Amino acid sequence: MTDLSSDSSPRQRRGRRNPQGNRRPRRRRLRAAFEAHPVWAWALLVGAVLIAAVLAAALLRSTVADLYRIPSGSMEPLLLPGDRISVDRGAYAAAPVERGDVVVVDGEGSFVPYDSRPAPARAVDEALQWLGLKPDTSAYVKRVAGVGGDTVSCCSADGLLEVNGEAVPEDYLAEPPASRTAFTAEVPEGRLFLLGDNRHHSHDSRGLLGAPGGGMIEETKVIGKVTGIAWPAERRTPLEPGPGAGER
Repeated sequence: MTDLSSDSSPRQRRGRRNPQGNRRPRRRRLRAAFEAHPVWAWALLVGAVLIAAVLAAALLRSTVADLYRIPSGSMEPLLLPGDRISVDRGAYAAAPVERGDVVVVDGEGSFVPYDSRPAPARAVDEALQWLGLKPDTSAYVKRVAGVGGDTVSCCSADGLLEVNGEAVPEDYLAEPPASRTAFTAEVPEGRLFLLGDNRHHSHDSRGLLGAPGGGMIEETKVIGKVTGIAWPAERRTPLEPGPGAGER
């Protein structure tokens, strides 16, 4: 009969064969590996550092701050094509979106159609975007013209945008008037009315007035608040609040 408490089992005997080797310090084993295969060892070390850096950057971009590249001139003259902007993803965690804020929104289902590709293809793109290896083509940068409860209309006798019957001076516009197309929009709670600063070359809420949702973007679609221009270096600057900022 086999005694399970006996110390003569094969596994225990194998464990006794080289007790000194089992207690060998890890640093000595790593040093020996480097000395035996220095090129491969350095390659693995550099690869591990790069992977850790990419993952850390991706985690930072997806939770705290992010960088986006401006692809068009819809926000000129404030933002130029090729600018890289810094976006605070946590700006609205404890504060509401306000008029005058420049925000990045997920335009899928509003500015662009929903992605109907197979799930694996979408998953690959989302992973590449999360890692910062592919731009997010559904992200749009716009200025908040109206929040829930507002009535946004254009234009006044002076060609200005009006919010709740009051003219809004927009010194940031590329050129007047505030819109070449007359409109009036009542913004439901939880929605936003967004406009580009280059008003005559911007795909924004005005173009969606007849669509489901009436051109209003859900607040939950806001990715973050644009806090400044990060690149190129000669244009690096924080963003100043626009007219109406701080108001609901």
